[in-house]
Amino acid sequence: MERRPGVPRLLREINDRAALELLLATGPMTRGQIGDLTGLSKVTASQTLARLEERGLVEVVGSQGGGRGPNAALYSVIPSSAYVAGLDVGPEFVSTAIADIHGRTLAEVTVAPNGDDPVSVVHAAVVKACRSAKVSQAKLRGVVIGTPGVVDPRSGDVRFSFDLPAWHEGIHEALARDLKREVTIENDVNLAAVAERYTGSAKGADDFVLLWAGRGLGLAVMLDGRLHRGRSGSAGEIGYLPVPGVPLAADVRAVPGRLPALAGGLQSLVSAEAVVELAEGYGFAVENAAKAVEAAVAAGERGEPLLDEIAHRLALGVASVCVVLDPGLVVLAGDVCRAGGTALTTRVEEAVARICPIRPEVVTTTVEGNPVLRGAVLAALDQAREEIFAS
Repeated sequence: MERRPGVPRLLREINDRAALELLLATGPMTRGQIGDLTGLSKVTASQTLARLEERGLVEVVGSQGGGRGPNAALYSVIPSSAYVAGLDVGPEFVSTAIADIHGRTLAEVTVAPNGDDPVSVVHAAVVKACRSAKVSQAKLRGVVIGTPGVVDPRSGDVRFSFDLPAWHEGIHEALARDLKREVTIENDVNLAAVAERYTGSAKGADDFVLLWAGRGLGLAVMLDGRLHRGRSGSAGEIGYLPVPGVPLAADVRAVPGRLPALAGGLQSLVSAEAVVELAEGYGFAVENAAKAVEAAVAAGERGEPLLDEIAHRLALGVASVCVVLDPGLVVLAGDVCRAGGTALTTRVEEAVARICPIRPEVVTTTVEGNPVLRGAVLAALDQAREEIFAS
């Protein structure tokens, strides 16, 4: 029989990966438990753990009694075997989180951008966060940056962003050179959807859409457990959606390199400015859109007409997405939607059912803290773990 070179090595790699994935997913386990859940024999499980110990990836963290004979050693992945950085970059702040391979956040810092140069801004934020976490920058195995705007899936660069005009072609490569490792730039709403699928209202869901309404308007699409970005990265730019009675978004492609305008489309109905203006018409004079929605919810019956109108406007976008994708689950996120809670989601679900043949389940986000930052960390962890598994 012909022998295939490398088969024993391949089997060892498969076994190592299976053990590491199990330990990261479930926490400390004994050799016997690892063998039972992976199907490895006791001898093979022992050899696998010995190899992982030699590589500095696992260690004994305790023991477990209860059986015959001596207590069994508990193994866990060493937290310092890899670290990741996640960033949420906006026009007024940059938030950075450093986490270990288990996903535990070691430090989170927020700074105001010092200048417009993206490389300098990101470098300063990462350095400060690493110092706060007492982690060497050289130990970062994954760096994911969330930004508003369209990210080209081929080049990895921001094609355009209203809020970050200095982010342009070539920044992705420049960041990688500066940080001395691969860097991923991702749309911020897409990262919010990643966080929602891991820990929020869409936990475990393979098909859903997330509509973000805050300072801006955006949509993330998750199909078969994967983000759908589109050929050019523009999937989810729902602000351009034509809606009845509203001018089309004008001058979108007027001049190469110039930021497109959004003077019409759905964005003009549910932008932060539009919600504040709408609220004033209903007698709620507040400083921002989220506070307008909060005031309407707190006002009870007096606030219902305002909530009905906001829900109707959001439903125009949700219904358009649902008749094309039929996702089944719609998550409303962003400051405006979070402020509305169930009072808003219920109205959106009912409004969608009135204007299209599909009635999706509409829920409010339940991700705690900064969902973009959380999604960036989770995406960076996936990269770091894959690098470890493949090494």
